[in-house]
Amino acid sequence: MSHQKTRKMVYLALLSAIAIVLHMVESMIPVPLPTGAKLGLANIISLVVIQLYGIKEMFIVNIFRVLVSNLLMGTFMSNGFFISCGGVFVSSLALSLIYCFTHLPMVSTSIIAAIFHNIGQVAVVAFMMSAQIIMLYVFPLLITSIPTGILTGLIAIEILKRVKKEQFQ
Repeated sequence: MSHQKTRKMVYLALLSAIAIVLHMVESMIPVPLPTGAKLGLANIISLVVIQLYGIKEMFIVNIFRVLVSNLLMGTFMSNGFFISCGGVFVSSLALSLIYCFTHLPMVSTSIIAAIFHNIGQVAVVAFMMSAQIIMLYVFPLLITSIPTGILTGLIAIEILKRVKKEQFQ
C-alpha cells in the first residue's frame, strides 16, 4: 500500500472516530427539543469528509459511525439502530445529490441534510409501527432542522477553514 493510501486511511479512521465520539456524546446530552431531535454534531464530520474526500468516503464514515457507535452503546439491531440507519442513509443520499448537482453554500447543504435525516428517521418509525400518521411528526422535527443545520454547517465551515485540504490527500 502506498504512503498516500495509508495516510488517507488513517485520516478517514480518525474522522470516523471523531464522528463516533460525537454521536455517542450527543446521545447523552439532554436537549430541549422535540422528542427524537438532536443537534446532529456527528453530521459535521459528514460535511467535512464529503468536502475533503468525496461521496464514497462520506458514506463509509457514516456507515462506520452508525455501526460502531451502536455496537459500543449496546443498541445494535435495536429500533434505535434502524432509525439511525434510516436517517443517515437518507441524509447521506441527499448530501451526495447536493454535492454532485449543485453548488449550495455549506449552511444550506447542512440544513437540507438535517431535514432529510429527520425525514428518513420518521419514515423508518412509520414503517416499524405500520402507522403512516406518524409522518405528521416530521413537521416539528423539520422546524428543529433549521437551527441545528445552521449550527452544524457553521462548525463545518470553521473546521474546513482551519485544515489544509492538501494535507488530507
